[in-house]
Amino acid sequence: MVLLAPWRRSEQGVMSTEPIHAAACAKDALAKARVRLLPFLCLLYLANYIDRINVSFASLQMNRELGFTPVIFGLGAGFFFVGYVACEIPSNLMLERVGARRWIARIMISWGIVSSAMMYTQGAKSFYILRLILGAAEAGFFPGVILYLTYWFPRKERARATALFLTANALANVIAGPACGAILGMHGVLGFSGWQWLFLLEGIPSVVLGVVVLFYLPDHPGEAKWLSDSERESLEVLLNCDRERDASSKHFRLGEALRGGRVWVLSASYVLMVFALYGVSFWLPRILKEFGTFTTLELGFLAAFPYVWGTVAVVLVAISSDRTGERRWHLALASFAGALGLMFAAQARTPVVALLAFSLGTAGVWGMIGPFWSMPPDFLRGTAAAGGIALINSVGHVGAFAGPVLMGYIRQFTDSFEGGLNVLAGALAVSGIMVLLFYRATGSGAARD
Repeated sequence: MVLLAPWRRSEQGVMSTEPIHAAACAKDALAKARVRLLPFLCLLYLANYIDRINVSFASLQMNRELGFTPVIFGLGAGFFFVGYVACEIPSNLMLERVGARRWIARIMISWGIVSSAMMYTQGAKSFYILRLILGAAEAGFFPGVILYLTYWFPRKERARATALFLTANALANVIAGPACGAILGMHGVLGFSGWQWLFLLEGIPSVVLGVVVLFYLPDHPGEAKWLSDSERESLEVLLNCDRERDASSKHFRLGEALRGGRVWVLSASYVLMVFALYGVSFWLPRILKEFGTFTTLELGFLAAFPYVWGTVAVVLVAISSDRTGERRWHLALASFAGALGLMFAAQARTPVVALLAFSLGTAGVWGMIGPFWSMPPDFLRGTAAAGGIALINSVGHVGAFAGPVLMGYIRQFTDSFEGGLNVLAGALAVSGIMVLLFYRATGSGAARD
């Protein structure tokens, strides 16, 4: 804990400034890590999320050309998460074993190739298979980065670092709308449909970035050549002190951590969160299309608008959460705001009202994410962290499968999105309530391998 001491006396009785110097070095190292790592990780996640959701814009042309019903599209969109969930925990454990640099590069290159191959979709069967493989290829990226951030940032800064990383997720929706709309306008170029160009052109950057990862991303502070020796040492001491703050708590191995109630309650809460998140994300262009006659480019800009507010919310809520050290009420209030927004969206009858309602709903959903992903590292360490974080993410993405599928069924059999949006709103509200009960019931602790 030497970094926390303002000074100490040397053997000769003279006050030493070494701890002050070490603290300054650690602060400088963190500042460099923010600048060097977070923008790059954001860029990776931007490519990741665009490859995941571009199918929602491709559906504006693909569904008509290939004869996909809302149920077929909903199932195909959801099948991504079957492969994702199945491979999530093994992938994250492999990341800890071989290192972040190599494993994140592997993930990105493989998902970029599969994403581009989506252009060869010929019917429902190939659509399901390619979405399933894409999910397996992407598995481990998000929880792997969440784990990776714990190697660089202490607890008091983790929500902010996580939130800054997650801004790429919201920004992807802002960028994807206009970009996808423009690419869809290439319909007929060289004999390919617009949706085929969409998959091809948005998969290539992931492959390129995957190669860059091999040369740019250090596995931990000790490998960072852009840190001085004193900065590397001071940051590692700070992180070790942070990891040892709960040294008196019981230490769990991976199996014990996965059997613990806290991991499963967070998993259940996350199921409901992503159920709503992807239920909206995969269907928003189609929902907005029903409010009028828009071009694909116009729909792209309209679908981007709510995510501008999601980007703002994910940063502001996380900053407030880090500043106060409070997690559960920040998350719960954001979930209630998101639920209210989706309820208003279900009743909207004009595009302006719908956009305002979806903006509130999106801000609420994205505002939840920073505080949420700061909770697992509070009581998970080492292998328990790798497995536990992956478990929460993979189990939670059962909701990512169910959300788009349920919205497709409700739309096909009621000829309206109203019922589906109300279900998503209820899921968000319950997610917030569960987090409030979780922290009241379990308190804190530490889990380690």
